Amino acid sequence: MLFYVIAILVFAADQAAKWIVRTNMQLGEIVPFWEGHLTFSYYENSGAAFSSFQGYGKYFAIVAVIFVAAVFYYRRKGELRGPLLEAASGFLVGGAAGNGIDRVLYHQVTDFLIFGDGGGILNLADLAINAGTLLFILHLIVEQVKSRLHKRKQIN
Repeated sequence: MLFYVIAILVFAADQAAKWIVRTNMQLGEIVPFWEGHLTFSYYENSGAAFSSFQGYGKYFAIVAVIFVAAVFYYRRKGELRGPLLEAASGFLVGGAAGNGIDRVLYHQVTDFLIFGDGGGILNLADLAINAGTLLFILHLIVEQVKSRLHKRKQIN
């Protein structure tokens, strides 16, 4: 259930935020929000992260569909269990679906968040993908620690 709640909330929040940006800002408009910490800037990205592979967004939509299908496949097999993996996969699927639907409908992704003094422009789907990746890494670390503790108990 955690997986579905997170995936749906991420997807809905991402799409709502992008709609607000597209309807209330001009392309290229910059709105300082929190001096030195957060700026809103309306940008349309037809490529991938860091504006790489411009014009190839449709291929990333295919990757998103394959990724989401793979997550559902492994969930059905029971290989993505536990709160960390449920949350991680929910964030990843919600983010992939949010950016994927943009690529299918608009052939580009709406980005609008700049943190600090630059270094990239993101959207909520991107943030969710980053959160999901961090949770997945945390899961791997936790499992590694559990495995080592279990092996030590067997030795003693």
